[in-house]
Amino acid sequence: MSQPLLSLHTIRPCLEGAIPAVMATCDADGTPNVAYISQAVYVDEGHVALSFQFFNKTRQNILRNPRASVLVLDPRTASFYRLHLVYQRTEATGPVFESMRAQLAGIASHAGMAGVFELKGADIYAVGRIESVAGESLPPPAPRPGMLHALRACSERMARCTALDELLQCTLAALREQLDIEHAMVLLLDAPSSQLYTVASCGYATSGVGSEIRLGQGVIGVAAQEGTPVRISHFTNAARYSHAIRESLDAHAGTSDPQPARGLDIPYPGLAQPHSQVAVPLMSAGRPLGVLFAESPQDMRFGSEDEDLLVAIAGQLAAATDLLQAAPDATEPLPAPAVATPVSGSALRVRHFAANDSVFINDDYLIKGVAGAIIWKLLRDHQHTGRVDFTNRELRLDPTLRLPDVADNLEARLLLLQRRLQENCPHIHIEKTGRGRFRLCVLRPVVLEDA
Repeated sequence: MSQPLLSLHTIRPCLEGAIPAVMATCDADGTPNVAYISQAVYVDEGHVALSFQFFNKTRQNILRNPRASVLVLDPRTASFYRLHLVYQRTEATGPVFESMRAQLAGIASHAGMAGVFELKGADIYAVGRIESVAGESLPPPAPRPGMLHALRACSERMARCTALDELLQCTLAALREQLDIEHAMVLLLDAPSSQLYTVASCGYATSGVGSEIRLGQGVIGVAAQEGTPVRISHFTNAARYSHAIRESLDAHAGTSDPQPARGLDIPYPGLAQPHSQVAVPLMSAGRPLGVLFAESPQDMRFGSEDEDLLVAIAGQLAAATDLLQAAPDATEPLPAPAVATPVSGSALRVRHFAANDSVFINDDYLIKGVAGAIIWKLLRDHQHTGRVDFTNRELRLDPTLRLPDVADNLEARLLLLQRRLQENCPHIHIEKTGRGRFRLCVLRPVVLEDA
Protein backbone atom coordinates (compact mmCIF):
# COMPACT_ATOMS: atom_id res chain seq x y z
CA MET A 1 0.00 0.00 0.00
CA SER A 2 1.41 3.36 -1.01
CA GLN A 3 1.91 5.98 1.68
CA PRO A 4 -0.32 9.05 1.63
CA LEU A 5 1.28 12.12 0.11
CA LEU A 6 2.90 14.16 2.89
CA SER A 7 2.76 17.93 3.07
CA LEU A 8 4.07 20.47 5.54
CA HIS A 9 0.52 20.99 6.72
CA THR A 10 0.09 17.32 7.66
CA ILE A 11 3.33 17.28 9.68
CA ARG A 12 2.94 20.76 11.13
CA PRO A 13 3.05 19.49 14.78
CA CYS A 14 6.70 18.59 14.04
CA LEU A 15 7.39 22.26 13.33
CA GLU A 16 6.32 23.70 16.69
CA GLY A 17 9.78 23.83 18.26
CA ALA A 18 8.96 21.25 20.94
CA ILE A 19 11.89 18.97 20.04
CA PRO A 20 15.11 20.06 18.28
CA ALA A 21 15.54 18.87 14.69
CA VAL A 22 18.58 17.04 13.33
CA MET A 23 20.18 18.59 10.25
CA ALA A 24 22.61 16.94 7.81
CA THR A 25 24.76 18.99 5.41
CA CYS A 26 27.81 18.41 3.21
CA ASP A 27 30.77 20.61 2.42
CA ALA A 28 32.07 21.20 -1.10
CA ASP A 29 33.97 17.88 -1.24
CA GLY A 30 31.00 15.83 0.06
CA THR A 31 32.09 15.43 3.70
CA PRO A 32 28.91 15.18 5.79
CA ASN A 33 28.11 17.01 9.00
CA VAL A 34 25.21 16.38 11.39
CA ALA A 35 24.02 18.88 14.03
CA TYR A 36 21.01 19.70 16.14
CA ILE A 37 18.88 22.73 15.16
CA SER A 38 16.87 24.52 17.83
CA GLN A 39 14.00 25.50 15.54
CA ALA A 40 12.39 24.21 12.38
CA VAL A 41 9.36 26.41 11.74
CA TYR A 42 6.48 26.28 9.25
CA VAL A 43 6.48 29.30 6.90
CA ASP A 44 4.04 28.21 4.19
CA GLU A 45 3.17 25.08 2.22
CA GLY A 46 6.47 25.17 0.37
CA HIS A 47 8.95 26.60 2.89
CA VAL A 48 10.35 26.14 6.37
CA ALA A 49 12.63 28.39 8.41
CA LEU A 50 15.57 27.03 10.41
CA SER A 51 17.24 28.97 13.20
CA PHE A 52 20.67 30.44 12.44
CA GLN A 53 22.43 30.93 15.79
CA PHE A 54 26.09 30.03 15.35
CA PHE A 55 28.80 30.45 12.72
CA ASN A 56 29.56 26.71 12.79
CA LYS A 57 30.30 23.93 10.32
CA THR A 58 26.60 23.64 9.37
CA ARG A 59 26.55 27.31 8.41
CA GLN A 60 29.75 27.01 6.39
CA ASN A 61 28.42 23.97 4.52
CA ILE A 62 25.09 25.60 3.61
CA LEU A 63 26.83 28.64 2.16
CA ARG A 64 28.92 26.33 -0.03
CA ASN A 65 26.29 23.66 -0.79
CA PRO A 66 22.66 24.77 -0.32
CA ARG A 67 21.16 21.27 -0.07
CA ALA A 68 20.34 19.73 3.31
CA SER A 69 18.12 17.15 4.95
CA VAL A 70 16.38 17.65 8.30
CA LEU A 71 14.91 14.98 10.58
CA VAL A 72 11.90 16.16 12.58
CA LEU A 73 9.83 14.38 15.23
CA ASP A 74 6.10 14.57 15.92
CA PRO A 75 5.91 15.04 19.72
CA ARG A 76 2.43 13.51 19.81
CA THR A 77 3.18 10.22 18.00
CA ALA A 78 7.01 9.91 18.08
CA SER A 79 6.95 9.58 14.27
CA PHE A 80 10.01 10.78 12.35
CA TYR A 81 9.94 12.60 9.01
CA ARG A 82 12.82 13.61 6.74
CA LEU A 83 12.65 16.92 4.87
CA HIS A 84 14.82 17.48 1.80
CA LEU A 85 15.63 21.18 1.64
CA VAL A 86 17.33 23.81 -0.51
CA TYR A 87 18.63 26.98 1.15
CA GLN A 88 17.25 30.21 -0.33
CA ARG A 89 18.01 33.20 1.93
CA THR A 90 18.49 34.47 5.49
CA GLU A 91 16.11 36.98 7.07
CA ALA A 92 17.31 39.08 10.01
CA THR A 93 14.20 41.26 10.28
CA GLY A 94 10.49 40.88 9.70
CA PRO A 95 7.67 38.73 11.06
CA VAL A 96 9.25 35.27 10.58
CA PHE A 97 12.49 36.33 12.27
CA GLU A 98 10.79 38.16 15.14
CA SER A 99 8.38 35.31 15.80
CA MET A 100 11.25 32.81 15.87
CA ARG A 101 13.32 35.04 18.13
CA ALA A 102 10.48 35.29 20.65
CA GLN A 103 9.94 31.52 20.52
CA LEU A 104 13.65 30.81 20.85
CA ALA A 105 13.80 32.94 24.00
CA GLY A 106 11.08 30.73 25.45
CA ILE A 107 13.06 27.59 24.57
CA ALA A 108 16.25 29.12 25.97
CA SER A 109 14.71 30.10 29.29
CA HIS A 110 13.13 26.64 29.53
CA ALA A 111 16.59 25.10 29.12
CA GLY A 112 18.33 27.60 31.43
CA MET A 113 20.34 29.07 28.52
CA ALA A 114 18.70 32.47 28.08
CA GLY A 115 22.12 34.14 27.78
CA VAL A 116 23.43 31.65 25.21
CA PHE A 117 20.67 31.27 22.64
CA GLU A 118 20.69 34.25 20.31
CA LEU A 119 19.02 34.19 16.92
CA LYS A 120 21.20 35.73 14.23
CA GLY A 121 18.78 35.00 11.41
CA ALA A 122 15.94 32.87 10.06
CA ASP A 123 17.25 30.68 7.22
CA ILE A 124 14.48 30.12 4.66
CA TYR A 125 14.50 26.77 2.82
CA ALA A 126 12.37 25.45 -0.02
CA VAL A 127 11.00 21.98 0.73
CA GLY A 128 11.62 19.59 -2.15
CA ARG A 129 10.35 16.35 -0.65
CA ILE A 130 9.04 14.91 2.63
CA GLU A 131 9.39 11.25 3.53
CA SER A 132 8.20 9.22 6.49
CA VAL A 133 10.89 7.32 8.40
CA ALA A 134 9.98 3.71 9.24
CA GLY A 135 9.64 2.87 12.92
CA GLU A 136 7.20 2.33 15.75
CA SER A 137 4.93 5.21 16.64
CA LEU A 138 2.02 6.05 18.87
CA PRO A 139 -1.53 6.48 17.58
CA PRO A 140 -2.31 10.12 16.76
CA PRO A 141 -4.53 11.99 19.21
CA ALA A 142 -8.21 12.14 18.39
CA PRO A 143 -9.11 15.21 16.33
CA ARG A 144 -10.76 17.99 18.28
CA PRO A 145 -14.41 18.02 17.20
CA GLY A 146 -16.52 21.05 16.50
CA MET A 147 -13.79 23.66 16.03
CA LEU A 148 -15.66 25.42 13.23
CA HIS A 149 -18.85 25.31 15.28
CA ALA A 150 -16.99 26.91 18.21
CA LEU A 151 -15.72 29.63 15.88
CA ARG A 152 -19.23 30.21 14.57
CA ALA A 153 -20.59 30.49 18.13
CA CYS A 154 -17.92 33.05 19.02
CA SER A 155 -18.60 35.03 15.86
CA GLU A 156 -22.37 35.10 16.38
CA ARG A 157 -22.01 36.32 19.95
CA MET A 158 -19.59 39.07 18.94
CA ALA A 159 -21.82 40.18 16.03
CA ARG A 160 -24.65 41.02 18.44
CA CYS A 161 -22.59 43.52 20.46
CA THR A 162 -23.49 47.21 20.14
CA ALA A 163 -20.90 48.82 22.46
CA LEU A 164 -17.15 48.45 22.89
CA ASP A 165 -17.31 47.33 26.52
CA GLU A 166 -19.91 44.71 25.63
CA LEU A 167 -17.80 43.52 22.69
CA LEU A 168 -14.65 43.08 24.78
CA GLN A 169 -16.38 41.21 27.59
CA CYS A 170 -18.30 39.04 25.10
CA THR A 171 -15.10 38.11 23.26
CA LEU A 172 -13.32 37.01 26.43
CA ALA A 173 -16.40 35.09 27.61
CA ALA A 174 -16.62 33.34 24.23
CA LEU A 175 -12.94 32.32 24.41
CA ARG A 176 -13.54 30.84 27.84
CA GLU A 177 -16.83 29.08 27.12
CA GLN A 178 -16.32 28.00 23.49
CA LEU A 179 -12.56 27.41 23.31
CA ASP A 180 -11.74 26.65 26.97
CA ILE A 181 -9.22 29.51 27.13
CA GLU A 182 -9.14 30.61 30.77
CA HIS A 183 -6.50 33.36 30.67
CA ALA A 184 -6.74 36.07 28.04
CA MET A 185 -6.58 39.81 27.54
CA VAL A 186 -7.13 42.49 24.93
CA LEU A 187 -4.68 45.34 24.52
CA LEU A 188 -5.16 48.37 22.28
CA LEU A 189 -2.47 50.46 20.64
CA ASP A 190 -1.69 54.05 21.54
CA ALA A 191 0.25 54.87 18.38
CA PRO A 192 1.73 58.24 19.47
CA SER A 193 3.43 56.66 22.50
CA SER A 194 4.16 53.28 20.81
CA GLN A 195 2.52 51.57 23.78
CA LEU A 196 -0.15 48.91 24.12
CA TYR A 197 -2.52 49.25 27.07
CA THR A 198 -4.76 46.56 28.57
CA VAL A 199 -8.48 47.27 28.23
CA ALA A 200 -9.97 43.91 29.23
CA SER A 201 -8.82 40.60 30.72
CA CYS A 202 -10.16 37.38 32.20
CA GLY A 203 -8.84 34.65 34.48
CA TYR A 204 -6.43 36.75 36.55
CA ALA A 205 -6.44 37.83 40.19
CA THR A 206 -6.39 41.48 39.08
CA SER A 207 -7.64 42.89 35.79
CA GLY A 208 -4.47 44.84 34.99
CA VAL A 209 -6.57 47.39 33.07
CA GLY A 210 -4.26 50.23 32.12
CA SER A 211 -1.03 48.20 32.30
CA GLU A 212 1.28 48.94 29.38
CA ILE A 213 3.64 47.06 27.08
CA ARG A 214 5.92 48.71 24.55
CA LEU A 215 5.87 47.80 20.88
CA GLY A 216 8.42 45.06 20.30
CA GLN A 217 8.38 43.96 23.96
CA GLY A 218 7.72 40.26 24.58
CA VAL A 219 5.33 38.17 22.53
CA ILE A 220 2.59 40.81 22.77
CA GLY A 221 4.77 43.70 21.64
CA VAL A 222 6.36 41.67 18.84
CA ALA A 223 2.96 40.55 17.51
CA ALA A 224 1.79 44.17 17.38
CA GLN A 225 5.01 45.54 15.88
CA GLU A 226 5.40 42.89 13.20
CA GLY A 227 1.70 42.33 12.48
CA THR A 228 2.07 38.55 12.84
CA PRO A 229 0.93 35.95 15.39
CA VAL A 230 3.57 34.84 17.88
CA ARG A 231 3.14 31.53 19.66
CA ILE A 232 5.31 29.92 22.36
CA SER A 233 4.59 26.39 23.58
CA HIS A 234 7.03 26.05 26.47
CA PHE A 235 7.81 27.59 29.84
CA THR A 236 9.00 31.15 29.42
CA ASN A 237 10.92 33.58 31.55
CA ALA A 238 8.09 35.56 33.13
CA ALA A 239 10.24 38.64 33.60
CA ARG A 240 11.05 38.85 29.87
CA TYR A 241 8.03 37.45 28.07
CA SER A 242 5.03 37.88 30.41
CA HIS A 243 5.62 40.89 32.58
CA ALA A 244 5.94 44.31 31.02
CA ILE A 245 9.50 45.50 31.60
CA ARG A 246 9.18 48.88 33.25
CA GLU A 247 11.37 51.91 32.83
CA SER A 248 14.19 51.87 35.36
CA LEU A 249 13.78 54.24 38.27
CA ASP A 250 17.20 55.59 37.32
CA ALA A 251 15.62 57.08 34.19
CA HIS A 252 13.81 59.52 36.47
CA ALA A 253 16.86 60.43 38.50
CA GLY A 254 17.91 64.02 38.06
CA THR A 255 14.67 65.07 36.38
CA SER A 256 12.41 67.80 37.69
CA ASP A 257 9.38 65.54 37.54
CA PRO A 258 7.95 65.57 41.09
CA GLN A 259 5.74 62.52 40.67
CA PRO A 260 6.80 59.17 42.13
CA ALA A 261 8.01 56.98 39.24
CA ARG A 262 7.12 53.76 41.00
CA GLY A 263 3.52 54.89 41.33
CA LEU A 264 3.00 54.85 37.56
CA ASP A 265 3.33 51.05 37.37
CA ILE A 266 -0.04 49.32 36.95
CA PRO A 267 0.62 45.61 37.60
CA TYR A 268 0.53 43.48 34.47
CA PRO A 269 -2.03 40.68 34.98
CA GLY A 270 -0.17 37.80 33.28
CA LEU A 271 0.54 34.36 34.69
CA ALA A 272 3.68 34.10 36.81
CA GLN A 273 4.78 30.89 35.03
CA PRO A 274 3.14 30.64 31.61
CA HIS A 275 3.94 27.46 29.68
CA SER A 276 2.08 28.42 26.49
CA GLN A 277 1.37 31.84 25.02
CA VAL A 278 -0.14 33.15 21.80
CA ALA A 279 -0.44 36.77 20.73
CA VAL A 280 -2.47 37.71 17.66
CA PRO A 281 -2.46 41.23 16.19
CA LEU A 282 -5.73 43.12 15.80
CA MET A 283 -5.74 44.58 12.28
CA SER A 284 -8.46 46.60 10.58
CA ALA A 285 -8.13 47.91 7.02
CA GLY A 286 -4.40 47.25 7.23
CA ARG A 287 -4.06 49.36 10.37
CA PRO A 288 -2.85 47.89 13.69
CA LEU A 289 -5.33 48.34 16.56
CA GLY A 290 -3.87 46.11 19.27
CA VAL A 291 -3.40 42.48 20.31
CA LEU A 292 -5.54 39.55 21.43
CA PHE A 293 -3.44 37.49 23.87
CA ALA A 294 -4.00 34.12 25.55
CA GLU A 295 -1.81 32.00 27.79
CA SER A 296 -1.90 28.79 29.79
CA PRO A 297 0.05 27.01 32.55
CA GLN A 298 0.11 23.90 30.30
CA ASP A 299 2.87 23.09 27.79
CA MET A 300 1.76 22.98 24.14
CA ARG A 301 -1.73 24.26 24.99
CA PHE A 302 -2.03 26.25 21.76
CA GLY A 303 -1.37 24.56 18.44
CA SER A 304 -1.61 25.82 14.89
CA GLU A 305 -5.40 25.25 14.85
CA ASP A 306 -5.82 27.37 17.96
CA GLU A 307 -3.74 30.07 16.33
CA ASP A 308 -5.90 29.92 13.19
CA LEU A 309 -9.08 30.24 15.28
CA LEU A 310 -7.70 33.19 17.24
CA VAL A 311 -6.61 34.93 14.04
CA ALA A 312 -10.20 34.66 12.73
CA ILE A 313 -11.65 35.92 16.03
CA ALA A 314 -9.10 38.74 16.20
CA GLY A 315 -10.06 39.85 12.70
CA GLN A 316 -13.71 40.19 13.67
CA LEU A 317 -12.81 41.82 16.98
CA ALA A 318 -10.64 44.41 15.22
CA ALA A 319 -13.26 45.22 12.58
CA ALA A 320 -16.01 45.53 15.21
CA THR A 321 -13.81 47.68 17.46
CA ASP A 322 -13.05 49.99 14.56
CA LEU A 323 -16.73 50.19 13.60
CA LEU A 324 -17.98 50.90 17.12
CA GLN A 325 -15.35 53.58 17.71
CA ALA A 326 -16.08 55.20 14.35
CA ALA A 327 -19.82 55.51 15.04
CA PRO A 328 -20.92 59.16 14.61
CA ASP A 329 -21.21 61.19 17.80
CA ALA A 330 -24.57 62.49 18.94
CA THR A 331 -25.16 66.02 17.61
CA GLU A 332 -28.47 66.93 19.24
CA PRO A 333 -28.30 69.27 22.25
CA LEU A 334 -27.85 67.83 25.70
CA PRO A 335 -31.02 67.44 27.75
CA ALA A 336 -31.73 69.70 30.69
CA PRO A 337 -28.85 69.60 33.18
CA ALA A 338 -29.10 66.71 35.60
CA VAL A 339 -29.07 67.39 39.30
CA ALA A 340 -25.64 66.62 40.73
CA THR A 341 -25.47 63.75 43.19
CA PRO A 342 -25.14 65.02 46.80
CA VAL A 343 -21.62 64.67 48.13
CA SER A 344 -20.58 63.67 51.63
CA GLY A 345 -17.56 62.40 53.52
CA SER A 346 -13.93 63.46 53.54
CA ALA A 347 -12.53 65.27 50.50
CA LEU A 348 -10.66 63.45 47.74
CA ARG A 349 -7.30 65.05 46.84
CA VAL A 350 -6.82 64.84 43.07
CA ARG A 351 -3.39 65.82 41.72
CA HIS A 352 -2.64 66.35 38.02
CA PHE A 353 0.86 66.44 36.53
CA ALA A 354 0.83 68.29 33.21
CA ALA A 355 4.08 66.72 31.96
CA ASN A 356 2.31 63.47 31.08
CA ASP A 357 -1.25 64.13 32.26
CA SER A 358 -0.88 61.63 35.09
CA VAL A 359 -3.55 61.82 37.79
CA PHE A 360 -3.29 60.69 41.43
CA ILE A 361 -6.17 60.41 43.90
CA ASN A 362 -5.10 60.66 47.54
CA ASP A 363 -1.52 59.92 46.34
CA ASP A 364 -2.58 56.69 44.59
CA TYR A 365 -1.91 56.55 40.86
CA LEU A 366 -5.05 56.46 38.70
CA ILE A 367 -4.22 57.05 35.04
CA LYS A 368 -2.06 59.07 32.65
CA GLY A 369 -1.97 60.25 29.05
CA VAL A 370 -5.16 61.14 27.20
CA ALA A 371 -7.35 59.34 29.75
CA GLY A 372 -5.68 61.38 32.50
CA ALA A 373 -6.31 64.62 30.60
CA ILE A 374 -9.96 63.63 30.16
CA ILE A 375 -10.68 62.97 33.86
CA TRP A 376 -8.88 66.21 34.77
CA LYS A 377 -11.05 68.19 32.33
CA LEU A 378 -14.24 66.56 33.60
CA LEU A 379 -13.44 67.22 37.24
CA ARG A 380 -12.47 70.85 36.54
CA ASP A 381 -15.67 71.49 34.59
CA HIS A 382 -17.70 69.82 37.30
CA GLN A 383 -16.06 71.90 40.02
CA HIS A 384 -16.34 75.22 38.14
CA THR A 385 -19.83 74.87 36.65
CA GLY A 386 -21.46 71.88 38.38
CA ARG A 387 -21.78 70.00 35.07
CA VAL A 388 -22.26 66.25 35.14
CA ASP A 389 -23.34 65.46 31.55
CA PHE A 390 -20.79 65.37 28.72
CA THR A 391 -20.48 64.17 25.13
CA ASN A 392 -17.77 62.46 23.13
CA ARG A 393 -18.10 65.20 20.54
CA GLU A 394 -17.03 67.97 22.90
CA LEU A 395 -14.03 65.93 24.00
CA ARG A 396 -12.95 65.45 20.40
CA LEU A 397 -13.23 69.20 19.79
CA ASP A 398 -11.26 70.16 22.91
CA PRO A 399 -7.67 71.01 21.82
CA THR A 400 -6.31 70.68 25.36
CA LEU A 401 -6.83 66.90 25.24
CA ARG A 402 -4.54 66.56 22.20
CA LEU A 403 -6.47 63.66 20.70
CA PRO A 404 -5.02 62.30 17.44
CA ASP A 405 -6.75 63.55 14.30
CA VAL A 406 -7.17 59.98 13.04
CA ALA A 407 -8.14 56.90 15.08
CA ASP A 408 -8.33 58.67 18.43
CA ASN A 409 -9.64 55.55 20.25
CA LEU A 410 -11.80 57.82 22.39
CA GLU A 411 -14.31 55.11 23.29
CA ALA A 412 -11.46 52.83 24.40
CA ARG A 413 -9.87 55.60 26.45
CA LEU A 414 -13.18 56.36 28.17
CA LEU A 415 -13.64 52.65 28.87
CA LEU A 416 -10.13 52.46 30.31
CA LEU A 417 -10.87 55.47 32.53
CA GLN A 418 -14.20 53.99 33.61
CA ARG A 419 -12.55 50.70 34.62
CA ARG A 420 -9.71 52.38 36.49
CA LEU A 421 -12.20 54.45 38.47
CA GLN A 422 -14.30 51.38 39.28
CA GLU A 423 -11.27 49.53 40.62
CA ASN A 424 -9.48 52.37 42.39
CA CYS A 425 -11.93 55.16 43.27
CA PRO A 426 -15.57 54.11 43.67
CA HIS A 427 -16.47 57.62 44.84
CA ILE A 428 -15.99 58.92 41.28
CA HIS A 429 -17.44 57.03 38.36
CA ILE A 430 -18.55 57.46 34.76
CA GLU A 431 -21.73 55.98 33.33
CA LYS A 432 -23.01 56.00 29.76
CA THR A 433 -26.28 57.82 29.21
CA GLY A 434 -26.66 57.22 25.45
CA ARG A 435 -24.72 57.05 22.20
CA GLY A 436 -21.75 59.37 22.57
CA ARG A 437 -22.97 60.60 25.97
CA PHE A 438 -21.88 59.93 29.53
CA ARG A 439 -22.31 61.27 33.06
CA LEU A 440 -19.72 62.04 35.72
CA CYS A 441 -20.85 61.01 39.21
CA VAL A 442 -18.88 62.47 42.13
CA LEU A 443 -19.95 61.21 45.57
CA ARG A 444 -17.40 63.00 47.77
CA PRO A 445 -15.95 66.53 47.84
CA VAL A 446 -12.95 66.94 45.55
CA VAL A 447 -9.87 69.13 45.98
CA LEU A 448 -8.01 69.68 42.70
CA GLU A 449 -4.25 70.37 42.57
CA ASP A 450 -2.46 71.08 39.30
CA ALA A 451 1.23 70.25 39.80
